[in-house]
Order: sequence, then structure tokens, then C-alpha cells
Amino acid sequence: MSNLLEVNKVSKNFGDFKALNNVSIAVPKGSIFGLLGPNGAGKTTLIRIVNQITMPDVGTVHLDGVSLNEQHIKDIGYLPEERGLYKSMKVGEQALYLAQLKGLSKAEARMRLKYWFDRLEIGDWWNKKIQELSKGMAQKIQFVVTVLHQPKLLIFDEPFSGFDPINANLIKDEILRLREDGATVIFSTHRMESVEELCDDIALINKSNKILGGKLIDIKRQYKINTYEVGIRVNDKEYLRQELTEKFSVSEANFKTLEDELKLNIKLKDGHKPNDLLNYLTTKGDVSHFVELIPSVNDIFIKTVKNN
Repeated sequence: MSNLLEVNKVSKNFGDFKALNNVSIAVPKGSIFGLLGPNGAGKTTLIRIVNQITMPDVGTVHLDGVSLNEQHIKDIGYLPEERGLYKSMKVGEQALYLAQLKGLSKAEARMRLKYWFDRLEIGDWWNKKIQELSKGMAQKIQFVVTVLHQPKLLIFDEPFSGFDPINANLIKDEILRLREDGATVIFSTHRMESVEELCDDIALINKSNKILGGKLIDIKRQYKINTYEVGIRVNDKEYLRQELTEKFSVSEANFKTLEDELKLNIKLKDGHKPNDLLNYLTTKGDVSHFVELIPSVNDIFIKTVKNN
């Protein structure tokens, strides 16, 4: 898969403060790319460089194989964390204005806005002022004007902020559908569960440096701990616990269950296979729960940042 966006060895200073240090990322076409990091890590500076709001001191940025330039403004849709709608303007008037700034004719903008307003069931908001809307309602308008001109690259910075769970799920589904329709998405958020659901690739930035990057599934494999969460019904739980402790690295597990079971995390030694463990356990009791502990993005995030 070729890359839509390539950021190569980009650095940016603001006075004596280094916001980015030799950062490189590659965003594959048709993917959802998670740009992660703690507050102040440098994510927003990188996003501003891609949007040409500021320029790098060192390094290059290419969009679809071409050095980033002012013609690419129409190819990018940006939903910032700090929303930028004019509170006293009417929704429809403002949406038309912003669409025309992105190169759409008034007629084309009206047609596309009708599609999106109908799709999100917000058609009766057209003559409302932004200040009359809730934060979540205004967020829907901001989302529509971000995607309206059908850009190649969509950048969403905390897109679910202000949404209740139902509307957050609605926007999540729309982001997935946009990817299916060919858009490439950069997704910056602190909601790690959303990264799990949406992202194909990630980059983790901390203290101005990229400290982790690649396909999410490969990163999860890299952080595997070869440990299985086990629930087993047995008459003498303490006896089995002692027996397992002599054979494996064992710790207490904490998961919800309907039964009174022995609950353990069991780490396999190198060369041992999960089927061997499962077969062994079935000779000791009724195995009701057997799940590999795959590290979450949240676990990986915390561990990598702390180690860094």
C-alpha cells in the first residue's frame, strides 16, 4: 500500500523550546492512522505543519507524492480540538461560507449539505445560530464542514469531544464509512478505546520525539506477554493454585464471572504452547474461561511513555 502522507525528519523549534525533534511518519492511503501522545508531546505542532499553519524548521512533508504546497489546502479536511465556528451566524449560512472557502460552488455546497444534514438528521438546524446549539450539536456541524469537500486527507483532533455515547458511535461509523469510500484519516485522541476500534497504524510521540510507530497489530504482537487469563472450577482451589505455581509463573486474575472459580493469570515459558496449558487444565477441572492477555493500546501507551 502506498502512502498518502509522508513526514520526513521534521523538526520545529519555538524559541528555545523544541516542539518536534526529527519526527517521521508515513500514513498509508485508505487507512486510519492514530497520532498519539501525552499533552504537550508535539502532536498539535505536527498537525499544524501538515495543515501549513506553521512550517517546519527542518525536514519535508509530501502529500500524495508531491511536496506540500498551498494547492493542497483543498485536499485536507481538519477538525481541530478547539472548535472554530462563529457563534452568532446561522448554521446553514456558516456551512455554505466554509464550504465555498474550500472551493465548492454555492450550488454544489447546498447539495452536499442537504445530503449530510439529512444523513445526520439535523436538517431543522439550518436557521439556528451556533450559540443556540449544545456542544455536541455544534460538533456535528463542525464534522460536516470538515468532510464536505471530500478531501483526500482528513485530520480529526479529539473528534468525540462533547458527544454522548450514541452520537460518538454515529460519528465513529461515519469515519469508518469515509475510509471505505477512499479517504485517509489521521486520528488524534486520548480515548484509547477509540484507537483500538478504528486505527490501522499508529505513531506515539512523547517529549517531541516519535518513540513508537507501525501497524497496530504488529505493535500488539511486539508487546505480547505470553500470558493467559484462566477461570477453572475445581473442588480444592488452593491445592490447584499451589500445583500451578510450581509449574508456571502465576498471579491473581480479576475478571467478572457467574461462577465461583479459581481465577489466575498464567504465563507460559518459552516454547510452551497455549494448547498444552489448556489440555493440562482440563485434566484438573472444568475450564470456564481461557483468554490470551493481549496488551491494550492504553497499556502500551502508558508503558512506552513511562519507559521513555
